[in-house]
Amino acid sequence: MRIDVVTLFPELFEIPMQVSLLGKARENGLLEVAMTNPRDFADDPHRTVDDAPYGGGPGMVMKYGPIKSAIDSLRERNSLERVILLSPRGNPLTQKKVIELSQATDMVLICGRYEGVDERISQSICTEEISMGDYVLSGGEIPALALIESVSRMLPGVIGDFESVETDSFYKGILGPPQYTRPPEIDGAAVPEVLRNGNHAAIERFRRKESLRVTKERRPELLTDCTPEDKALLKEIETETRDS
Repeated sequence: MRIDVVTLFPELFEIPMQVSLLGKARENGLLEVAMTNPRDFADDPHRTVDDAPYGGGPGMVMKYGPIKSAIDSLRERNSLERVILLSPRGNPLTQKKVIELSQATDMVLICGRYEGVDERISQSICTEEISMGDYVLSGGEIPALALIESVSRMLPGVIGDFESVETDSFYKGILGPPQYTRPPEIDGAAVPEVLRNGNHAAIERFRRKESLRVTKERRPELLTDCTPEDKALLKEIETETRDS
């Protein structure tokens, strides 16, 4: 997969792209990430990429021209079928969307700054806007990194044991189960016996039940597509809660 990032601050990506899974994915040719700075396409001596907003108001707005030229420069290397603006106005990034994006061969990520980008970028160039959540950052670089990281985990070969991805929170629509490692007891807290007895069917049931429990407690709105088995486990959880 190729990801082109349009950003005023390409240096923010340098170290994250070199370490851990992202670094290995790039070394192994599974992921290609390149930066394009719209300032390089500004048409004035000061390389201006922003201007005051029409109608007045605080702050500055990123200009249409430099961003459009930056994206046009990618045509020989990127299909431009997915041009994504990272924006607090966008649709929230979900694991379902991450899986969908991971099927693409390439994409462009636009990192806004200041008060945002000229609306005509969104209207005529972008295929969609994506938000990291109901909060505002100084720019789209951190959201772009988060998107790259989440999508790269879905690419074949990036993570050696893909089963570990399938147990992640949200991969199957709910939060992940609690995890434990050695020692079996520490500071008076013990690892649940079911995880130590080697009964794989019991372990799978325990993990599903605990996933449902933590989802019910923290993100109940995710429990919208429960199987009959899930509903039975949720009833057990409700009974345990009442009796505790």
